[in-house]
This record gives sequence, structure tokens and C-alpha cells, in this order.
Amino acid sequence: MIVEHVWLRVHEDQIDAYEASLRQAIPIIESAPDCFGLEVRRQIEDPARYLLLISWSSVAAHMAFRETELFTQWRALTAPFYSEPAQVTHFSAPLPH
Repeated sequence: MIVEHVWLRVHEDQIDAYEASLRQAIPIIESAPDCFGLEVRRQIEDPARYLLLISWSSVAAHMAFRETELFTQWRALTAPFYSEPAQVTHFSAPLPH
């Protein structure tokens, strides 16, 4: 399993509307094949900045999602609020300790 790490910034005057739209959008991603859930965290120091963490079976599963109608629905609900492009990276399974 991998984790998609998305660094987001939204327009400061649209935070409440973004969070309302996000509540509608989260179930869309969670319904995607090979998605094992997600969490969204708001940054304390900069309340217009968010961290989105999504667990996928693989990077390929995430990329396949981006080619679906579900992704189109997700973007329609969330992208209008972004004040800059999202920064997306992927992380491997946790290292053993």
C-alpha cells in the first residue's frame, strides 16, 4: 500500500465553502477501486493550507483513478477553491522499525 500526499492551499475567503464541498467530495474518492481511505488535515500555522493523505493499493491505482468519472466529480467539487496548483507526491509503505 502507498500513500498519496497532497499539499493544498485554498483561497482564504473560501475556507468554509471548501470544507463543506470537501465533505461531499471525500466519499467519492473513498468509493474508488483500490482506495483504502483518506484523511484531511488543516494546517495550524496557515489555516488556508491542507494536507490530504490517501491510501491506495499502488501508484498505478491512483493514476487509474485520475482517468475516471469519479476523479472528474472530485475535481469539480474541490479544484475551484485552490489558490495554487496542488502538490502531489507518493510515499512507500512504512519502513520497518
